[in-house]
Amino acid sequence: MSETVLVTGGAGFIGRFVCKELLARGHRVRVLDSLIEQVHGDCERPEDLPAEVELIRGDVRNGDAVTRALKGVDSVIHLAAEVGVGQSMYAVERYTSVNDVGTAVLTEKLIDQPVRRIVTASSMSIYGEGLYRDAGGEFVQNAERAPRTSEDQSWDPLDWRGHPLTPVATPEWKQPNLASIYALGKYVQERTTLIMAGAYGMEGVCLRLFNVYGPGQALSNPYTGVLAIFSSRLLNNQRPVIFEDGEQRRDFVYVGDVARAFADSLELPRAAGGVFNIGSGNDRSVKQVAQSLARAMNKEGLDPEIVGKTRIGDIRHCFCDTSLAADKLNFRAIKDFEEGLAELAEWVAQQTAVDRVDQAKGELEARGLVA
Repeated sequence: MSETVLVTGGAGFIGRFVCKELLARGHRVRVLDSLIEQVHGDCERPEDLPAEVELIRGDVRNGDAVTRALKGVDSVIHLAAEVGVGQSMYAVERYTSVNDVGTAVLTEKLIDQPVRRIVTASSMSIYGEGLYRDAGGEFVQNAERAPRTSEDQSWDPLDWRGHPLTPVATPEWKQPNLASIYALGKYVQERTTLIMAGAYGMEGVCLRLFNVYGPGQALSNPYTGVLAIFSSRLLNNQRPVIFEDGEQRRDFVYVGDVARAFADSLELPRAAGGVFNIGSGNDRSVKQVAQSLARAMNKEGLDPEIVGKTRIGDIRHCFCDTSLAADKLNFRAIKDFEEGLAELAEWVAQQTAVDRVDQAKGELEARGLVA
């Protein structure tokens, strides 16, 4: 089944891989992207955006641009969003405008120009803390961490008795716990997609992405994925900066696997109406990841700098239960993590990156968002 697919935000890191995957499956692809400077620099068209892709430069909040982009389109993959937990906590209007209002404009225009299906990128950030078990083996969905008042206090959530909780893989049924403006916006995007698709005879699908990595990330954007931030530091012979103690655990999934998940979600009939986690199913500590990347980039001497402070909106542990995506989408991440890191390192070695991590950290500290 060949379709014309609109990919909002399709000139971005994930979007370019999605476009390539769609083209490989015989679809025609159009991109709507505003090419913001923080992500793209001074760029009219990314070099690795395939020539076959029609690019419309425009803002997803601009109704005229969205109307033009939707003309003749059969389905939509909605990736356009401001990304970054930390920045969302002070650039509140900007994040809310792009993520919430942008999705509202898109879905409102779909009333008059309906498509078969819209697949929207959500985020693991909506979970807040991931799922835990207490000492009795019971699930804990609403784990929270008390503010640290001493160096001896645990970084991890505790139960009401002060006993440690054990993190487990987080499934889609875990209740949201929206700990940042970014998380709030991604949840709004989810609900807007499913509500509007259902009301107007379309099909909606939402993918909750875990930590996506791979070649092509915006290395000079200090609010992008953690591996891109670490890569920029290491490329500039600086130590990766890690908040807390570095033992927080995450799930890292290769961008090519994510692109495949989007294409499958667009095509598979049984995906309609679903919300799916997209991750590798493996968890790693942030400190381990920084050390592995340093080895891949031949920068073993640059051990991570452990800050020992918390950013407001950060969570301790959240990693992916992939069973629903495996069942409904037949999705399993296939890229080996070390192999993916090697590809990332090879690409980074050919890039130039402006290291803005200290600047971003200073902006958070000046606003009292680091404790």
